Amino acid sequence: MAGKLTAPQGTGVLLVTANVGSLFEDPVNLQKTWLREFYQVIQSHKPHFLAVHCQEVGGKNYAESMSHVDSFVKELLSSDAMKEYSRARIYLDENYKSQEHFTALGSFYFIHESLKNIHQFDFKAKKFKKVVGKETCSETLENTPTLEKEKFPQDYFPESKWSRKGFIRTRWALADCAFDLVNIHLFHDASNLVAWEKSPSVYSGTRQKALGYVLDRITDQRYEKVPYFVFGDFNFRLDSKQVIESLCSTATMQTVRAADTNEVDKLIFRESDNDRKVILQLEKKLFNYVNQDVFRENNGTSLLEFDKELSVFKDRLHELEISFPPSYPYSEDSSQGKQYMNTRCPAWCDRILMSPSARELVLKPENEERSTVYDNIGPNVCMGDHKVTTGAELREVPVFLSFRITAGAGKPNANKHKCCVVQ
Repeated sequence: MAGKLTAPQGTGVLLVTANVGSLFEDPVNLQKTWLREFYQVIQSHKPHFLAVHCQEVGGKNYAESMSHVDSFVKELLSSDAMKEYSRARIYLDENYKSQEHFTALGSFYFIHESLKNIHQFDFKAKKFKKVVGKETCSETLENTPTLEKEKFPQDYFPESKWSRKGFIRTRWALADCAFDLVNIHLFHDASNLVAWEKSPSVYSGTRQKALGYVLDRITDQRYEKVPYFVFGDFNFRLDSKQVIESLCSTATMQTVRAADTNEVDKLIFRESDNDRKVILQLEKKLFNYVNQDVFRENNGTSLLEFDKELSVFKDRLHELEISFPPSYPYSEDSSQGKQYMNTRCPAWCDRILMSPSARELVLKPENEERSTVYDNIGPNVCMGDHKVTTGAELREVPVFLSFRITAGAGKPNANKHKCCVVQ
């Protein structure tokens, strides 16, 4: 394996994002499957540098589940599949007692033994330092000099009493190229009924505000600017009003109100004829559409026209073409790997985005077409944020980007930016 990795086609990079909440609440049933599929991707792509951004580390019940996080980390560090990754940096936000700072984010970085020259940026010293050995940081990450971590202010999402959403940023230098890696978790849609009310939804606006804050923060004047990759659980949703109007274009809508408050409790869309068959039932946490095939045929890509949240950032963020099905919310039944749950409209929540300069790194002309892959992991098995025993509703499939950085790809940057010169 090491021999193959030192082939001359450049430095292999694998970026992975995964919402892993349920892995720590039901580790016996889920961890083994998750790790098997994860290791298969590593074996297939053989990266020199591996970055895994996780959200919901420790699950919903942090106090009960954090002990499982430690065993998960030990398994990763000691597994046979990872034995040739001689250096590692693992950052776990486990300080769940700190409401002010807790994000439940985990960032894992692994470096293959054949990669000789890799450095990590120290934000306090403002210089790169060589990466040696394996280190795990899980105490107050706010004081860790090799990363920046922030939780979004509470007023960004007032509906949540204790939001864990935020971001962690690290900076790396390899193959004469420096770049930032940002682990992010944005706000979800609390109610399907509220999301349906207008286009774009109020939730879309909240996510836009938070993502804009992150982009402004990582490109401000405190440090030299470098290419950046932002990957995590963006919670991007399809434009609910538009997608429902498309799916139910010939239907009539019935509004059901709660008897005590007169607030809308349910919307029922029925065919005008055909015995007024129900096409869609919509409630706060119910999205029950009659034909799920529309989300699976051609990987659901006909629905990408309703995936609009990234368009606001079209000058600042790029994404490779999506050719995989929506990553959320897969069924919580492990025997139904391809089924979506009837809780939310399926959507591409988990994404790997990049700055224009990072896109140039990924799509260098000398890179072979087949060396760049943007896909998901284990879509047909029980992989994601999935609750078997707790009855909660979410399940997301990890998404990855594999590419190669050719030697000297970042040298134009190095001439411009002091921080690209490794010290």
